[in-house]
Amino acid sequence: MSKSPSSPRLFLRILAWLAALLAIALAGSWLWLRQSLPILDGELDTGKLEVPATIRRDAQGVALIESLDRNSIAFALGFLHAQERFFQMDLLRRNSAGELSALVGPAALKHDKKVRLHQFRKRAKRNVAAMPAEQRRLLGHYVEGVNYGLQQLEARPWEYAVLGREPEPWTEADSLLSMFSMCLTLQSPTGEYEQRDTALAELLPQDLYQFFFPDGGHWDAPLIGEARGPVKMPQTDIASLLEEKEPIAYQKMESDDKIYGSNNWVVGGALTEHGGAILADDMHLGLRVPNIWYRAGWNLPGSERTVRGVTLPGGPIAVVGSNGLVAWGFTNTGGDWGDLIPLELSENGRQYKTPEGWRDFEIDREAIEVKGGETEYLEVRKTIWGPVVSRDYRGTPLAYRWVAHDLRGANMNLLQMETVESAREALDLGPLLGIPHQNLVVGDREGHIGWTVAGAIPRRVGFDGSRSVSWADGSARWDGFLSASEQPRVYDPPSHRIWTANARTMDGQFLAVMGDHGYALGARQQQIRDALFAGRTFTERDLLDIQLDDRAVFLQRWQQQLSGLLESEENYRDVREQIENWGGRAAASSVGYRIVRNYRLKFLEFATAPVLTYMRRFQEEFSFGPMKRQLEYGAWEMSLSEPRHLLNPDFESWRTLKLAALDAVLEEMAKDGHPLAEQSWGAQNTARIHHPLGRAVSAINWFTAMPAEPLSGDTHMPRVQSPDNGASERMVVSPGREDSGIFHMATGQSAHPLSPFFGNGHEDWVQGNPSPLSERESRYTLTLH
Repeated sequence: MSKSPSSPRLFLRILAWLAALLAIALAGSWLWLRQSLPILDGELDTGKLEVPATIRRDAQGVALIESLDRNSIAFALGFLHAQERFFQMDLLRRNSAGELSALVGPAALKHDKKVRLHQFRKRAKRNVAAMPAEQRRLLGHYVEGVNYGLQQLEARPWEYAVLGREPEPWTEADSLLSMFSMCLTLQSPTGEYEQRDTALAELLPQDLYQFFFPDGGHWDAPLIGEARGPVKMPQTDIASLLEEKEPIAYQKMESDDKIYGSNNWVVGGALTEHGGAILADDMHLGLRVPNIWYRAGWNLPGSERTVRGVTLPGGPIAVVGSNGLVAWGFTNTGGDWGDLIPLELSENGRQYKTPEGWRDFEIDREAIEVKGGETEYLEVRKTIWGPVVSRDYRGTPLAYRWVAHDLRGANMNLLQMETVESAREALDLGPLLGIPHQNLVVGDREGHIGWTVAGAIPRRVGFDGSRSVSWADGSARWDGFLSASEQPRVYDPPSHRIWTANARTMDGQFLAVMGDHGYALGARQQQIRDALFAGRTFTERDLLDIQLDDRAVFLQRWQQQLSGLLESEENYRDVREQIENWGGRAAASSVGYRIVRNYRLKFLEFATAPVLTYMRRFQEEFSFGPMKRQLEYGAWEMSLSEPRHLLNPDFESWRTLKLAALDAVLEEMAKDGHPLAEQSWGAQNTARIHHPLGRAVSAINWFTAMPAEPLSGDTHMPRVQSPDNGASERMVVSPGREDSGIFHMATGQSAHPLSPFFGNGHEDWVQGNPSPLSERESRYTLTLH
């Protein structure tokens, strides 16, 4: 009988086999991934360029394109975008076209149905056909560069292998679809703010509506006008909103300043040593791998100047940056760029009333391809004003008139920014820019500064846009768009300072034409303004310091009140110590900041729950959502004066409510099992910056996610930061002095985990270390012929 090998020897042999198999698998994966890496050096004969273009990249992958022809530059930029970011581009076009389901399956079907109502692919094709010949020629070169760059990869981008799909070629319409994706991010595709505000104004007692949802207060810091006055205490008893024995509904409150927006400001030449303006811009968006922006620069043929800044993969345009004479940056306006129209229907519901009489709905049938499933079909009902997008609380269909649907809503006129020579000339472009409406802030080399709205502003007739009203009789309508002379503008103000941060910027007639679609509270904007007025002269580093300002100015009074509440509460001695020693900042290490911040939100939740309960009687899905941005004024007044008639009936007293709010916060913090001293703000505000596919395939996060680092900063302060939302870039630049400029960008240039640029620069973004705007010494050179 043969002797069997001993168990230890067999185990070791199996372990060795498994290790060998693992090594082979890892080596195979590494080799497979390498095939989709971009080309960095050498020369390529594209067969498409009349004038060559050279691409130089530094150690971070920041690209500088040089050519004697602007169309060749566009081709080279398209090549770069495709080689580094094609999957991201694909998601952008599919996002706004409502075609994500074809790539990822049924999980995206709900989104696609909502977006397909807007038929953005058809609109993109229409807008491309209407472009000036020169712009369309440049766009055509960009598209050729994208498809050539995609073809030059030895293997399809790795994301497609994971999904089992093949990438589809890029088209001219896809570039405008990328812009429409930004419209969906920065504006509401269904007029959500107007719909909810109209319902609240019509259903709530007027004194309660004005108390809980004012149009501003002392945190306002507009460029023109003053802060609003205090709210007036209502007389209506809040319990009157509730039915007998009705359970009160609660909805977790997220920060009322958690919105897609940005900060930017500019100081004029009178406040700088060199006499040129200095501009700061940090755009707050969702953070993921890769970053939404791609850093690039290019020479301006026929001049000695260079454009530097960030591009949106999908288009041949510098979104923000400097051209050597003028620097520009954007923040979301918060203005009102669309109107919901309640339709008056015929008895059979097949027609709607117009100024010309009854009219049939135009019906389109949209086919939505679904990976791994049957094609879904969506009926789109269209009116002369726009598609039917929702119903109000009465069940009335609502059509949507939205600037994004218009020819003026998406174009490539931002290209003209790269050749402007003064701040005044840049402001003149404002009404021509087909982008989601932005606060355009500019400064030039001579020290001039300015602000205007970038985007076409509708001329409303017969109504102000604040409420949904019928357009059936023609008395309410849009009458084209404002001219350049009618566009709101600020140029070289006496203070030599301009600032915006998604809050109200205007008053009077300028505010009337901009409207209100959910301005931020204003505390962040006010903190920036006050920091600017605290200085007499500024350098680039001074403006970076303001960008990184995480002082909790807004929460100081809440901290003081909460500390006072606990003075006689022996059971909260450790908690009170943390609150008193909070440091006054949203520092990652601060336990007290986390307590104060979350206590305020829980107080808002408990104090306003009766209003939520009342509104859900009319709309089951009602949510405060974007409605709560000015809720601070009523909430603070309740916390201060403790009016008995506004107390949530679930609580015996305001003190009981406040302690219950604090207890709820402490209970949530303690869920991780760590002692109070370790429950810091950073433990909650930890980076969660992942690749989009990481949600579906967690293993992808092993090699693509950024480090899970505790992050300082929060909403209601310049350094806006949450785990997956914040400053997608930080830029400080004086035009003509770009070598002194500062730039931060999360996650780095490349989406490829084996790229030498993957994650480069991310640590500077986390720590706030100054890093240069201009590209550094060239490491790689590629010439396209």
